[in-house]
Amino acid sequence: MKNEQKTKSPQQNRTEAHLKFALIELIKEKGYHSVTVKDIVGQAAYNRSTFYIHYQDKIQLAEDLLTSMLKGLEDAAGEPYMPGQKVYTTMLNKPSFNLISYIYRHRHFFELINYDDTLPGIHTQFPQTILKIYQEKFIFETINHIPVNMDYFKRYTAYGFYGLIQNWISSGFKETQEEFIDQIIDLSKTHIYSVQYVGDGETGSLSR
Repeated sequence: MKNEQKTKSPQQNRTEAHLKFALIELIKEKGYHSVTVKDIVGQAAYNRSTFYIHYQDKIQLAEDLLTSMLKGLEDAAGEPYMPGQKVYTTMLNKPSFNLISYIYRHRHFFELINYDDTLPGIHTQFPQTILKIYQEKFIFETINHIPVNMDYFKRYTAYGFYGLIQNWISSGFKETQEEFIDQIIDLSKTHIYSVQYVGDGETGSLSR
């Protein structure tokens, strides 16, 4: 892919950020399938030749937008933790849910889930990324050490969490970040005793 061949300069990053922002705006305005490269460069105030320096077509721009935002979500989830760090749910706080703060900071992008003709893959890859974070980066310990199928437990918890996030976004972020995080913490305490961040290392389970 053209935009992945070498380290990007600050100017290249800015240009690509402008093109991505333009695509988001246009999707909200007219739907993804109606957007053309001509629309994108017009919205971003660039010419077509500049666009083609960075992307082969609209599809590659859309893929880069989705991939970069969801990679940012993965990174944000682990930022509050050190590898091996164990946190009891009674001690969870706002910084523990940097993932939620990331979504709110980038709400202009995540609002795309509210649209039918939207960024291809967002409705499936967004919840799958949350599941991936749960599966690969965290070990969960259940309340009272109740033995469970941990794969099922993580799927149940991840998709339940996504459902709440989806509702929060669809409501126009009616609750503040703090209010939403407080609700998530209260729910977590009902079935999770602790979480341990393992980062990119071996995942396992404390409750099998």
